[in-house]
Amino acid sequence: MTNIDISRTGPALGGRPSIRVLTVNMHKGFGFLNRRFILPELRSAVRAVQADLVFLQEVQGDHALHAERTVDWPPVPQYEFLADAMWPQFAYGRNAVYPHGHHGNALLSKYPIMQYRNRDVSIQGPERRGMLHCTLAVPGVGELHAICVHLGLAEAHRRRQIDMLCEMVGEAVPPQAPLIVAGDFNDWRCRASDPLERCAGLHEVFQMVYGQAARTFPARLPMLRLDRIYVRGAGAHAPMVLPRKPWSHLSDHAPLAAEIDL
Repeated sequence: MTNIDISRTGPALGGRPSIRVLTVNMHKGFGFLNRRFILPELRSAVRAVQADLVFLQEVQGDHALHAERTVDWPPVPQYEFLADAMWPQFAYGRNAVYPHGHHGNALLSKYPIMQYRNRDVSIQGPERRGMLHCTLAVPGVGELHAICVHLGLAEAHRRRQIDMLCEMVGEAVPPQAPLIVAGDFNDWRCRASDPLERCAGLHEVFQMVYGQAARTFPARLPMLRLDRIYVRGAGAHAPMVLPRKPWSHLSDHAPLAAEIDL
């Protein structure tokens, strides 16, 4: 598989260090309509992006029935299987728990993860959501904060979850530290960016570069702008929606990648 053609990590504009980030809702390792287990193909596609940080949503931590019935089901959690030897550091936040297993958000990192915390931001009903906050040590930068997000389907829930995100940033992220927030916001009405800018100083990278968030859902013919990469105390260049081949059969969301200037 060929590598994704965006500028490689290194000095960015003005000599600032730059890192590559990727965010993808991986649909628990199954393809469209859950018909096919595609985790090995997904791992190859994720590795080809050569990201320094990978934000994952809907990653399966464990599932006893799938482990028994699915060919090629890995003997380790999916986030560890994806990390393999390429991302020596990873963190997982369990959001949804059910009789046979659990799933949540994960961060894969080429940099040391000094600490992490998963916050339950579920509102009510069966829908379970979370925000995974990691503190990283990046050479030449110092402390970098990364928050992997998966917000609810109901707009009323998302409004409250955005308030919780602002609280998390205000309480746990020093004002001078660079911050990246990425994931599946389910914000199809595009109402998250204004409050996130007002309350947390966050700016969405596609809006910064192109004037609007990227269309990511459904991956086969993206119409809705659900997935985002926000930054504070950082810049961005070369944000892109990853191409339909091979991604449209690996997830129902098109992944996003960008170079973040720290």
